[in-house]
Amino acid sequence: MLSRTQRLMENAPDMDAIIIANDGEPFLDSSFWYITEQASGCFESSFAIIRKDGSMDVIVNILEEETAHCGKGDVKVYHNRQELVDFFQQGLKGCETIGFNTHSASYASVMAVKKFLDRDFKIVDASDALAHTYAIKDAKEIEATRQACKISSQVANELPDYLSEGITEKQVAARMDARMRELGGTGNAFDTIAAFGPNSSQPHYMPGHYALKKGDAALFDFGTKYDRYCSDMTRTVFLGEPPEILKRAYEVVLEAQTAGIEEYHAGALANAADLAARKIIDESEFKGKFIHSFGHGIGMDVHQPIHISPKSEQVLEAGNIVSAEPGIYIPGVGGIRIEDTVLITENGCERLTSFPHEFTVI
Repeated sequence: MLSRTQRLMENAPDMDAIIIANDGEPFLDSSFWYITEQASGCFESSFAIIRKDGSMDVIVNILEEETAHCGKGDVKVYHNRQELVDFFQQGLKGCETIGFNTHSASYASVMAVKKFLDRDFKIVDASDALAHTYAIKDAKEIEATRQACKISSQVANELPDYLSEGITEKQVAARMDARMRELGGTGNAFDTIAAFGPNSSQPHYMPGHYALKKGDAALFDFGTKYDRYCSDMTRTVFLGEPPEILKRAYEVVLEAQTAGIEEYHAGALANAADLAARKIIDESEFKGKFIHSFGHGIGMDVHQPIHISPKSEQVLEAGNIVSAEPGIYIPGVGGIRIEDTVLITENGCERLTSFPHEFTVI
């Protein structure tokens, strides 16, 4: 089986080398941890140089030496600027076309490499090669994602116990975050969304001081990390009987999610799931209320470039991990979203998250 570095360079046949720079905040690149397989640490001017044959230098300062030796690659520790320059010149000797992850590499880091080498070379974009490589998860990645999903699924199942009239969005979000940590999560996959009542019509809502009332929808979009890998899920429940329009919306969203997931399998066009779900919603009284795509890739980042959208031209492959998250949003009334993390397999798919999907009144 090919290593991650070998698979990466197979996806970058026009490049002599790829540099992944992990600088300080906010210029951290999950691709660095993916390719080095390090458990933690290694930022503050850490670099990975991957060459055409799949060999890799991991260049770090003394602060990161111990952590770097826990991962893959030939670790080189610099103590001053000249040693850093020397490592780059040695590691990139003879390399004329060098790729960078332009989605995360800062202009300053690219210019620093140009100065280190002090010679002409061609800079190219390696982001597509990286995206195609980490889109197909290996067994280690799938297991980490499965554990992350197990943790968030337990919290999803506990949500009805957290809710009562008068509790605020912020209070529930804080309890969810703490509980995911208690269960073994190593951090949030993203900021937890807890949206009550009319606030639930905002897909990217930030929890506030709104207090839950009878008849409100309570929408929760959240995930944890486990060994750096993310889960992503959304559950919507109700405190007391909601308006009929929200009950009907829940029914339609659940039907749409089921239809979309039925299109998930290796070899399927990525847009098929979106189109199947969107057809159900747009043929209902909620036409135009599904205002985002059906899904996206999930890995060390909660959004990775597999696009489950109407215009996507990608083809799903076994080992992809994606979300399935149709929604209906009615401003001033509320919103419904149901989301699972799903593993694409040769013959279909596997839901990695688990919670009661049926209409739930507390």
